[in-house]
Amino acid sequence: MSPNTIAINQRMDKFDSHASVWLFGYGSLIFKADFPFLERRPASIANWARRFWQGSHDHRGTETAPGRVVTLVPEPGAVCHGMAYLVTPEEFAHLDHREKNGYLRLAIDMRFEDGTSVEGLVYIATHENAAYLGPATEREIARHIAGAAGPSGPNSEYLLELAQALRDLGKTDPHVFEIERHLAELTGALPPVTAC
Repeated sequence: MSPNTIAINQRMDKFDSHASVWLFGYGSLIFKADFPFLERRPASIANWARRFWQGSHDHRGTETAPGRVVTLVPEPGAVCHGMAYLVTPEEFAHLDHREKNGYLRLAIDMRFEDGTSVEGLVYIATHENAAYLGPATEREIARHIAGAAGPSGPNSEYLLELAQALRDLGKTDPHVFEIERHLAELTGALPPVTAC
């Protein structure tokens, strides 16, 4: 599958007739909402885990030296915490462009902290897209991130902002925090405080 998924996502019309739809963000969407939204609430999804397994050729890396950003992978029993945004379908064009490097629009059930749940939208990059980098150890991922940068800035900035956003939500993610710890060792930075 081509890494440019805009045309594929435009065919996903499940929510087009809705007045509004909840969008689940688990990566940069947690800390960088560059689109109008009606409401924002912490949320989670079940049986998915956040992993730095997707290549970024357009934001945190380049065509010849992609960075690493997060996607979701199925994992029974896992819970992925993030931020949900209530948006109108008019925002889909912007979101499709922002997430065009391998991410597909999918319907998903999300749960809010008050125990209510709703079906909404999420962007997931599967192993079938050309930008997918796949599994690696947290140390290898940290080394990759340390050397990558793109039009949106250093790959390390993405990692650090995501880790801080999760702390601000009071949530932990061992995969993200372990990569952050390895990055600190590689760069000589102070080790992060992971207690929430």
